[in-house]
Order: sequence, then structure tokens, then C-alpha cells
Amino acid sequence: MFYQLLKYVLIGPVLRLLFRPRIEGLEHIPEEGAAIVAGNHLSFSDHFLMPAVLKRRITFLAKQEYFTGPGLKGRLTAAFFRSAGQIPVDRSGKEAGQAAIREGLGVLAKGELLGIYPEGTRSHDGRLYKGKVGVAVMALTAGVPVVPCAMVGTFEIQPPGKVLPRIRPVTIRFGEPLDFSRFAGMEGEKAVVRAVTDEIMYRILELSGQEYVDDYAAVVKARDSAQS
Repeated sequence: MFYQLLKYVLIGPVLRLLFRPRIEGLEHIPEEGAAIVAGNHLSFSDHFLMPAVLKRRITFLAKQEYFTGPGLKGRLTAAFFRSAGQIPVDRSGKEAGQAAIREGLGVLAKGELLGIYPEGTRSHDGRLYKGKVGVAVMALTAGVPVVPCAMVGTFEIQPPGKVLPRIRPVTIRFGEPLDFSRFAGMEGEKAVVRAVTDEIMYRILELSGQEYVDDYAAVVKARDSAQS
């Protein structure tokens, strides 16, 4: 109920009015049934802009820090994400990754849309980084299509560290659903899930036009921070 209130009354209309998102390929989102929407992640605004343009409800795996922040801002952020039905994910360690996969599979088992950012974190410099294989494991285990999505212009309106976004138009592109049924039952094969993940990231790259980095965003971010 609160999700619908946010989408159609409180936030959605405001976002569409301010940012005038250009939407391409919306017809590629299945009208019903489970599917994964896998996108690039450039800005905190991505969490709001993509759901605002979709006709269906979408549940994201959101980083746990959004639910545990200190002070009034932290409590308000946590309340918002919980009310919007988003799922907290601990991103530290292998066991945490398995927990995220279980949560995602639970969403898909209910025939719903699952949103995921395969890079695992926001891009700190606007480039597209290597995807983590959880998206492939979930797609193959659940036997669902993956719709690639590209957010274009959200890094410019709200790069990491900027609290209030600039008011500029953005573009949201959805690509044709990717069918990986040919790999059914192979979600335990490392080479297969890596290949599926790379195919998803390549399609996101085609849609976004970003520069690609064949390394994990968190690794590059930590390395850049250590050198600065």
C-alpha cells in the first residue's frame, strides 16, 4: 500500500516532473511473471527513478547500510526503504552473498520483478565495472529472463557525495529480455555463471555507452582511495 502511495502520489509524480525521464524500451518489461531487471548504478537517484517509470512493482536488493544509518537521517532512510519493500543485503563476505541470493530467489518465487545492480555498488567515476555473478545464479536457478537496463545522466545529476541532485533530464533504457534457458541446471558451474554475467554486463554497456572496466568497482574504489 505504501509503495503505491510513494509511486503514484508522493514521489513518482515529482520525479517525473523534475527530471522528465526519457523512457526507452519499456515494452521489454514483462507484464506479468518473475523477471530480473539488471542495471548500471551511477547514483543514489537510481533507486527512485527506475521504479517511478515502471508499471509494475519492483523490489531491489539494497545495501544494508541504508537500513542502519545513524541519527534522524538514518532512521528516515531505513523507514523509507522498508516501507517501499526493499530488502537489506549485507555485502561483506561469501555467506552474505549467499543470503542475498536466497532473498532474491524468494522475490522471484512469488512471480515478482527483482531489481539488482550487478556491479555491487555505485560507480564512483561514471564507468561501468565488472559484474558479480549473483545475478546469473539467480537467473539460472529461478529460470527467469533478465532485462538489462541503463541509467543515463544520473551520475551527472547526483554523483557520489552529492546530497541534493541537480535538476536535469535523464534517460532510462530497457533492453530486450535475455533468455538463459540454454544453461538450465548449470548455476553451479563457475565458467557458466561468469559467462552469463558478462553477457548481461555487455548488454548494459551497449545500452549505456559507458567506458567499461574489467575489474570490480569496490576493488578499484578502494585502490583509488588508498592512492589519493
